[in-house]
Amino acid sequence: MAVQDEFVPSGEAGKSFYPIERKLVIAVTSSALFDMTESNRVFVEEGREKYQEYQLSHIDEIFKPGVAFPFISRLLALNAHVNGKKRSVDVPEHDRFIEVVLFSRNSPATGMRAFRSIQHYELDISRACFSSGSTNFQYLDAFNSLLYLSTNEDDVKSAMAAGYTAGLVRPQSDYIDKDEEDFELRIAFDFDGVIADLSAERVTQEKGIESFANHEVQNAQIPLGEGPLKRFLVQISRLQQLEREKYEHRKRKGKGDRRSIRTAVITARNAPAHERVITTLSAFGIEVDEVFFLGGIDKARILKVFRPHLFFDDKLDNLRHLEGIPSVLIMMQ
Repeated sequence: MAVQDEFVPSGEAGKSFYPIERKLVIAVTSSALFDMTESNRVFVEEGREKYQEYQLSHIDEIFKPGVAFPFISRLLALNAHVNGKKRSVDVPEHDRFIEVVLFSRNSPATGMRAFRSIQHYELDISRACFSSGSTNFQYLDAFNSLLYLSTNEDDVKSAMAAGYTAGLVRPQSDYIDKDEEDFELRIAFDFDGVIADLSAERVTQEKGIESFANHEVQNAQIPLGEGPLKRFLVQISRLQQLEREKYEHRKRKGKGDRRSIRTAVITARNAPAHERVITTLSAFGIEVDEVFFLGGIDKARILKVFRPHLFFDDKLDNLRHLEGIPSVLIMMQ
């Protein structure tokens, strides 16, 4: 699997191939982007043939937004914002930083409904992978995908086992994206098992919480290993830095506007185990806007205030009870 070490914010105009390797690419399934509850019911209860008939007969019926929709729509909007434009369509393709690719097990014919919904919501998504019922995560490298978001647990597990960064988008009945005037993109992350590896948590599992605290104090200046979302957060952090630079430039010219990305780390750690978090983030070259050391406090109390458009955690127990918070389960092997 190819590794994207450096985020290059723009490609070169005039090349014969689109420079997908120079983009921050997210692959999202149609069922994560849109609410396909009824379509999935038809597939499960009536089979593939009836499903295809249903999709074609409802081709002009626009899907409602799904759990990942607020995250994806705001992420794509950064192409315009960082370039000082109002709309992504006003930004030449080679100057766009972010690419979202639609991944779907639909056939190209039945997938037309998803693309018509994309056009309805004016999402800047033009590339897709339709696999007619087969798995398609094996094409993630071909699209230079940094993160794969899906509602299919088996696909997420298989993608992770193959070495790709993937997350299971959790069902959410209470849709959060209700403020059309709120253009800020907010992303929240757990730390251990998401940004960093699980080596420290294994100390807790094997020797207990007291040994964990002692271990982390002794290793406070030693960065932890990489977690599955480390590379993604590095690229988001670099995009934030670029946004800050352009924001200051526009501000000096009297054209200042508000910044549009905010990140947070929300961890069950507390002092004295907090210092290693800062050490690790610094070693990774990651800057986040807010860090919360909760020491066992329910993360929902912070999440309800921060209101992320996606929250990434590796423990299902931290996500089961969340209401109105779009969340993604990182399924560590």
